[in-house]
Amino acid sequence: MTNPTASSRADDLQTPRSVTRFPLWVSIVVVLGALLSIIGAVISKVNPTLLTSGGSMTEAARVYADYMFARSLALAVMVLFLLAVRSRRMLASFMVLIAFIQLIDGVDDLVRGAFLLAPGLLVFALVFLAGAWRLFGQAPWRLDAWRES
Repeated sequence: MTNPTASSRADDLQTPRSVTRFPLWVSIVVVLGALLSIIGAVISKVNPTLLTSGGSMTEAARVYADYMFARSLALAVMVLFLLAVRSRRMLASFMVLIAFIQLIDGVDDLVRGAFLLAPGLLVFALVFLAGAWRLFGQAPWRLDAWRES
């Protein structure tokens, strides 16, 4: 019986990285995730009161909205760049990072009692983790996924 992981690694060795295609669903997930991040960045810059549930915008809240803008935009641009240049391992790593951010945000929402926000964040995180798993060729929580071959 053949090991699918071993055969996929053998295919990776035979096919140049520049020709290797990503699964279409992973590309779609990355693009949609990047668009959601860009929308969040734009909202935090253009109308940050949406982030305060209509509350007043203090100077501290504005600073954190600016932080959200910069970080969300940078992550979105990087995952789109990594997708465009077909950087499989780096893209998978960024996808794990974004999934981890969403998981922490979802747990924080559950703790705060914002139960409507948490399911969307958790689904976003799980889909990004599944995409990273596909790109790594194994579960992202396995140490071998992170090591160079």
